[in-house]
Amino acid sequence: MSRARAVVIDAWSWLNYKPIYSDPRGMPHRRAFPEAKASWVPPGDERRLAAYKLLTAYDNNQAAELAEVLDGPTARERREFGDPAMFVDAILAHVLGREQHIVVPAADTTTDGQPDTSVQTAERVQTLLREWAETELLPMRVQQTERKAVVLGDGVYRLAWDPGKQRATVRAVDPGFYFPVLPEDSDGEFPDRVHFAWELPEDPRRGLKARIRRITYELAPIGPATAAGADSEGRSVRAPLTTEDTDGQLVPVLGQGDTVDPTTGSISRLYPWNDQPSTLTCYLTDATWNLEDLKGQVDVDSLPEDKATYATRSDGEVLDHLDLYIDFVPVVHVPNTVPAAEEHWGQSSLAKVLQVFDELASSDTDSARASATTGLPMVAISGVSDSRSQMDVGPGVLFKLGDTGRITAVDTSPALRELRNHVHDLADRAAKVARLPAVALGTVDPSKAPSGYALELSLGPLDSLIASMRLARDHKYALLLKFIQRLHQAGQHPDWLGLPVQPARLVFGPYKPTDKAGVLEQVTLGVDKGVISKETGIRMLMEAGFPIEDMEEELNRIDARSFAAARELADALGNPDEVADFLGRRAPDQPETPPVVLPATDDEEDPAQAPGPGAGEGRGNTT
Repeated sequence: MSRARAVVIDAWSWLNYKPIYSDPRGMPHRRAFPEAKASWVPPGDERRLAAYKLLTAYDNNQAAELAEVLDGPTARERREFGDPAMFVDAILAHVLGREQHIVVPAADTTTDGQPDTSVQTAERVQTLLREWAETELLPMRVQQTERKAVVLGDGVYRLAWDPGKQRATVRAVDPGFYFPVLPEDSDGEFPDRVHFAWELPEDPRRGLKARIRRITYELAPIGPATAAGADSEGRSVRAPLTTEDTDGQLVPVLGQGDTVDPTTGSISRLYPWNDQPSTLTCYLTDATWNLEDLKGQVDVDSLPEDKATYATRSDGEVLDHLDLYIDFVPVVHVPNTVPAAEEHWGQSSLAKVLQVFDELASSDTDSARASATTGLPMVAISGVSDSRSQMDVGPGVLFKLGDTGRITAVDTSPALRELRNHVHDLADRAAKVARLPAVALGTVDPSKAPSGYALELSLGPLDSLIASMRLARDHKYALLLKFIQRLHQAGQHPDWLGLPVQPARLVFGPYKPTDKAGVLEQVTLGVDKGVISKETGIRMLMEAGFPIEDMEEELNRIDARSFAAARELADALGNPDEVADFLGRRAPDQPETPPVVLPATDDEEDPAQAPGPGAGEGRGNTT
């Protein structure tokens, strides 16, 4: 039992079937994954980094190169025809949909023409976020990060305030550079300290040794103000600022807006997006170490500060625990799937089908070999008159045979046919396991579906897959857009001053083919019959892919041309002002109309000459 293989079950144990990934101790092969075995990489991250490299190799048709480490040069003969990349591209396209929109839900609230400050504020924030997304190329950043998430299981955004551009910036970061410090007693979702670290190769021309660079974001208690300075060795560092008090004693200088609690001595700060002061801030450190200076048991979280060389920003600020004046870590980790309880990492979309892809590669290799013998058949010749002649099979070649001579051709096409059928079966198996129907992969003609209902049923597994993946992303993108608003407020951008942070979402577009004509007919009939509102109808059209940018603006455009509805409104209310407001126009000024006095007619008696109440009493009638 002492030689029994260790069974490792973790977030990447689905790769244990590959000997190159999991040795008897459950660790990746050192020669295949030297990056994961670097001295500064924490032991708990070795399997994660090795899994990232292996998955990237499958995505780039390079899995055979890694297999060569254990299997030898024959592994290079394995065919790889891009099936993993096709699956990744298909899943990515369905997750993101045809387009993405930033939506502030409060901006879609209808006000019946009455001014509402909260709605106007939400509309302003929505406009600013969309303008920022267009300038910052957010759709491209989303594509970059989401492809990493689908392939590797994790994607990472790094946010920052750029003083030169006067806007928040967002960058897609390879998760192989991402090292969060996850406390044991946390839920693993929001770490207080995050490292981005990678090795820099030696550069003899510039006289640079092999180095490691680490960028760190850390939430910590607010400290006194600091400024760029230098230590005794001439290194650029940050030094605390001091001043003299009334007694001539040196006391630390507080940052702008900071206050000290005289009882506890803690420093607090009121951020624009908080109602209560906070005692935490985020510090940024950007440092470099020579690999030869790292001695002993150190990892990315315990690199010696006395050996660090700190970077200097373009504005002269030394990035040594630089106070960013924000109370959050500007890093957003996007898992590909909903993580397990108290877990941080997602799972690759290739995880459950990787063994099928290995079988596909083996079958494709066998098919390639079988096709060679089918295209150039094997021939057996007996009874040749001249046994010394060399015989080559080719067009127009004449063979002289004896009386008992014969030529036999070996037909290998049935074997090739079976191999191809096996490849199709494996491809269907992979699509079934990945919950990607053949129609979603584009390998089936949708016109051959028996009915639209049958087509909808076939997409059922895809619906559950995309719903789960979008669920894992919804709150992450809401967090990203919240951070973007806070960064603009912290940067004192004039357009964002005084605006409250609004809940915003990144809405992914439809991923299934939609019958636009059918949806338009449903909306038209429903609105005309009064069973659905115009707002619901417009939302249905937006989800179907119609080019409608803003629901409120589209509703106003429709109402401005609804003259028949305006006439009915006028008949019902008799108020020209409300009708004009419905049409988005100004009601014409109405002149005062004097009261109408009708002249008396000949048939009417003069009231002054009318007989009194008792007139004519006691008189007889004459005939």
